[in-house]
Amino acid sequence: MKKKTGAMEMSVGTLVTIVLLMIVLVLGIFFIQKIFFTGTNAIDIIDSQVQSQLQKLFSSEEGAKIAFYPTSGDITIKKGDFKGFAFQIRNNDVEQATFAYTTTVIDASKCGSTFNEVDAEDMLLAGTGSKNIGPGDTSEAILVRFRVPESAPPCNIGYQLEVTKDSVAYTGKNFFLTIK
Repeated sequence: MKKKTGAMEMSVGTLVTIVLLMIVLVLGIFFIQKIFFTGTNAIDIIDSQVQSQLQKLFSSEEGAKIAFYPTSGDITIKKGDFKGFAFQIRNNDVEQATFAYTTTVIDASKCGSTFNEVDAEDMLLAGTGSKNIGPGDTSEAILVRFRVPESAPPCNIGYQLEVTKDSVAYTGKNFFLTIK
């Protein structure tokens, strides 16, 4: 009789353990889903804010070919951070065209002898690309980011954003990256 009671207690304990583990699993999945949804939602909010700022820049400057954010053209990044800039291109022509953009280093001399233009180029993420834009339309916001390594010295680097329309120079913008 005692053997049967022990066997019964063992099976009830196993069932309780399984139920508790299933509850923990469901709650874990729920919380992970909630975290990812919140992160995605935050990115969408930031994207819409950048889009609205760029649209304000275009509306304030009639005939502008490019809107650049931050408007000051100065970007400050701490070592180890990811930051960048956003821009939009407006096609002022009456026909659809292909616009290509390239971000290049124009001056890295203030960074010392251990950091050169090749290192500055390596920090760029998505610094080149192309977009097809209809007549009178603007592109969606284009984001270019920098990955500043911990080994980078504190300095100022000059960059140039160059936009071509069907392989012919269209517009450009010089800006500065400050590493702190």
